[in-house]
Amino acid sequence: MRERKNEVNKLRFWTPLRVACTIIALGLLAAFGMSSCNSNDPPSRSSAPARPNTALATLPRPILEAENKAASGDPIKLANYSGKVMLVNLWATWCGPCRIETPELVKLHKEFQSRGVEMIGLSTEDPDASAESVSEFVREYNVDYHIGWAKREVAQTLMQGRTSIPQSFIIARDGRIVKRFIGFRPDLTPGQIKAALEEALLEKG
Repeated sequence: MRERKNEVNKLRFWTPLRVACTIIALGLLAAFGMSSCNSNDPPSRSSAPARPNTALATLPRPILEAENKAASGDPIKLANYSGKVMLVNLWATWCGPCRIETPELVKLHKEFQSRGVEMIGLSTEDPDASAESVSEFVREYNVDYHIGWAKREVAQTLMQGRTSIPQSFIIARDGRIVKRFIGFRPDLTPGQIKAALEEALLEKG
């Protein structure tokens, strides 16, 4: 009799509303918990071993001078923005956290563009295979900053063995890396990126 009563109570507990609330809560946990994707694109296209996971203090000259294919216009060369504060973002169209992050980057670009900040988004995907999907991505998210594809050596040097994406680098006017962000959390990362940009803008070139 007691067991039957317990079963009835369990059925009463799982009302449609509670089931719906549980599903929503699990979905939010998944969204906030999955902060990054693993990008195997740069390592898989090269036979060179992965670089050691060491901190990169400044952008090396070969990385600044490398010509990364652009989604439109001339190749993207980071050296062209020397003397300016930069945000360099490594991403991919198939990466869920990258898709969540992009609208926030668009907002930040609108806020900081007038203050001289250059924002560059470099996909880690194959430029030929992903040309159409990148163009669709730009249209879907109204991306108004520089978009292109990271050359293999550029992605490998910046990642330093950490292939999780998205990754964002705040670069000071002198080429020093002020802050590196790996992954994206909607509740934390936008504010942290904004603070890092403010820090870089306060520094003298």
